[in-house]
Amino acid sequence: MIPLGCILVILPICWILLIRLEGGEPQVTFELPSTFLGVSQEVSILVSDAKSGLRKIRRDLLRDKKEIVLLEKDFPAGGIFGAGKVHNADFKIPIIPKKLKISDGTAILRMVVTDRSWRRWWHGNRTYIEKEAVIDTRRPDIEILSKAHNINQGGAGLVIYRLSESCKTSGVSVGENFFPGHPGFFKDNKIFMAFFALNYNQGRRTNMVITAIDLAGNSAREGFPYYINKKSFREDVLHITDRFLNWKLPEFDTFLDQFPKTSPLEKFLKVNRELRQENYKTIVEVGNKTDSRLYWDVAFLRLPKSARQAGFADHRDYQYKGRVVDREVHFGVDLASIEHSPVPAANGGKVVFAEKLGIYGRTIIIDHGFGLFSMYSHLSSFTVEIGKIVSKGEQIGHTGMTGLAGGDHLHFGMLIYNTFVNPIEWWDAAWIENNISSKIRAVKSRLGE
Repeated sequence: MIPLGCILVILPICWILLIRLEGGEPQVTFELPSTFLGVSQEVSILVSDAKSGLRKIRRDLLRDKKEIVLLEKDFPAGGIFGAGKVHNADFKIPIIPKKLKISDGTAILRMVVTDRSWRRWWHGNRTYIEKEAVIDTRRPDIEILSKAHNINQGGAGLVIYRLSESCKTSGVSVGENFFPGHPGFFKDNKIFMAFFALNYNQGRRTNMVITAIDLAGNSAREGFPYYINKKSFREDVLHITDRFLNWKLPEFDTFLDQFPKTSPLEKFLKVNRELRQENYKTIVEVGNKTDSRLYWDVAFLRLPKSARQAGFADHRDYQYKGRVVDREVHFGVDLASIEHSPVPAANGGKVVFAEKLGIYGRTIIIDHGFGLFSMYSHLSSFTVEIGKIVSKGEQIGHTGMTGLAGGDHLHFGMLIYNTFVNPIEWWDAAWIENNISSKIRAVKSRLGE
């Protein structure tokens, strides 16, 4: 048995060694939003020390041979043995270079945190962190390289521009919509191409501007010359019959299982409205990823020997037993030929979607590069898989009547990112020459490429 006197001696020694002389460094968490610091930003810092408690924190910025104190705080001690009262603390530190009177360039952010351990001759354990950052308070410059931009309502356009610096995002804002620009086509990686779209319901007062945000968060806007041609779209009526409902609704059983007690008409409306919206979200997700490669050249192919059954942006009234039960807009062109006609790829590209898609039935989506896609719906079969690079005219499937199709045909659509555009433009060699090809050639000539 250990004598009581020894215990009385050992316990304080153990306490000193384990508690007051503990060697754990303070924990520090701080992340810069970016290694670039712009006009104004706020940095969050979290510090903690579970054992001895916090003693002191200091945060400095070193730039222009100056040492600027951003934060300095001493934490209180408590008790007879001086342990720290504060074990956790968080701070939000604003960094505004203009107020700090520092210039753009490379800077060092330094932080030192100590605790109330008796280590280092009563100075405590220390955590020391340095991070390099670049101060950049200048907005990027945007130089418009392409010239005239004539856009049809429901149509497409192309802008080519050059940025003065690397940016985390840039592109064309069309009203509230945004179409990213991409480098990679020209030798100079600061030159971007941005295909953009004007929705069918955006008229002549729609504002369009190029925007760019650099790595430090500085933003710039630059207008470009454009003219919007107003277009009108056809009104159409589709008659929904009980025979059609009995024929088509079983195809949507998986979706309609959640509405077991609704009537056939109500089920149709669920499909035509809610499933349509879900399908559009899927299309947008597919369109968010695109290759910075122009897979296509010259005019796009139309389904051979076909007749047009419905046009782009037709405004459809759905009538059931003489009354209008729904209204929707048709975002494509319906083309009919003989049953199960071979469907060619409208132009070169990469297959990025090939599966059933709700109201559209079996659908293929092809990425033609830089945010331009073609879509082929109501197919009876596929002959390609996702990831396949196809050439213009290569067979990809057969027409059919899957989805909400009332007869064998191809629903053909063109879209730029999240916006459907009129396919007729892309079938027109003269439109492509005037609005796409000539712009690219002019910029190449100017650059000597």
